[in-house]
Amino acid sequence: MTHTHSNGGAPKGQDLRGAARRTFLKQGLGLGAMAMAAMEAKASPLTRIAQESPRPSPMLPKKPPLPAKAKRVLYLSMSGAPPQHDMFDPKPKLDQLDGTLCPDEFLEGRRLAFIKGRPKLLGSPHPSSIVDPLGTRITDQMPHFREYAKDVCLVRSMYTDQFNHAPAEMLLYTGNQTVGKPSIGSWATWGLGSMNQDLPGFVVLVSGGSDPTGGKSLWSSGFLPSEYQGVRLRSAGDAVLYVSDPKGLSRPMRRRMLDVLKGLNEDDHGRHGDPETLARIAQYELAYRMQLSVPEVTDLTKETPETLERYGAKPGEASFAANCLLARNLLKSDVRFVQLYDWGWDIHGTGAGDDLITKYPEKCKETDRPIAALMKDLGDSGLLEDTLVVWGGEFGRTPMLEARGGSKFLGRDHQPNCFTMWLAGAGIKKGYVHGETDELGATVATDGVSVRDLQATILHLLGFDPERMRFPFQGLDQRLIGPSHGPRVVKEILS
Repeated sequence: MTHTHSNGGAPKGQDLRGAARRTFLKQGLGLGAMAMAAMEAKASPLTRIAQESPRPSPMLPKKPPLPAKAKRVLYLSMSGAPPQHDMFDPKPKLDQLDGTLCPDEFLEGRRLAFIKGRPKLLGSPHPSSIVDPLGTRITDQMPHFREYAKDVCLVRSMYTDQFNHAPAEMLLYTGNQTVGKPSIGSWATWGLGSMNQDLPGFVVLVSGGSDPTGGKSLWSSGFLPSEYQGVRLRSAGDAVLYVSDPKGLSRPMRRRMLDVLKGLNEDDHGRHGDPETLARIAQYELAYRMQLSVPEVTDLTKETPETLERYGAKPGEASFAANCLLARNLLKSDVRFVQLYDWGWDIHGTGAGDDLITKYPEKCKETDRPIAALMKDLGDSGLLEDTLVVWGGEFGRTPMLEARGGSKFLGRDHQPNCFTMWLAGAGIKKGYVHGETDELGATVATDGVSVRDLQATILHLLGFDPERMRFPFQGLDQRLIGPSHGPRVVKEILS
């Protein structure tokens, strides 16, 4: 936001913030001099400003407006869209018709990303079996799922209106298919604050060798104050880049520099009123506290060999397993919203690197054991009672073989019409299956759940009315669930 001022002969409408800073620097207090002044002065005027005008942290815990079942959220984002026919929604009829031409009615009016002409149906090349207490068939590629199936609500009737990765991820995680909107983790921390002032309220972890297709916009704070942006941690090397003090700078010296910088920023805010100036102060202070708190929760060398074995994690090695172990520590430390993105689920069948025979079992193996270990630890510690766990991708896959360019590898195209997710923990029915798809898994048959319904349900469990949770921006009351009526809380899956 640009502010205008009138000051003597200055041109009308000129923003003087830059000029004020230049004047300040010309008077002999550059960055180096500022640091020296901070170290030498016991009580400079700027230091007194920082000490005498404390600002309440915007991340202090807030009570939700409605009764809440969940205090925190763990979102396991399988980036690329897992093939539901081969995982949680096997179709015996599809297996019987494997290799036959797809019925015309399943193609009419459908938008497909890569399939051309009239494709063949593709049954699952992997076996499945009944899983209790869900009483339904699940892939045998995820044997550890059976260890926590009793806590899971399987939603087989998800759908979206986006059929490409980035727009679908943007819609699912920010409520809009274009960039610039706050992520669901930012909405949660804006509404509830953080339960731990020494760690970010919203933490993101990424595995699979790539960022999700939607990029960093998926954990952006958008038009919300930037304090609520997701902070990405790494499971190998420094957990947060550039947060450590440079060599030769002691912690007391860093504290004095921050006090001076805080005074400068508060003085600037007093003159110009830009709320992002206060956000900058809060971020500097959080970074200072994180220098001690982040290593405490991210040091996997302190874990027992038994724990590392259960998760399949290795200290110093980036992996989904390591991220699950970090997620456990973050949730135990009362981080409000933890989101794990795992890339590699885009199973098109264009080669051995994205097919159902090689890549799909590999992804199942990478994620199955760590999730089971994490769910067990959450259950044993009691955290699952007030932690909402969500697993899933941005859309589903087709029951047809893609065969892009005549490829002989097995894979499926994008499908927005139906896909599967599961939820567990705070306020969620245990051992329950919601909704179903048709006999080929091409569309929702009963009890459809849109991605906006999912968003509404998550906000409801956190203690918000999703219709009334709004933020004024550009003349509108913005909402995560979008501007129109229709999104609903899926009460059928609530306990």
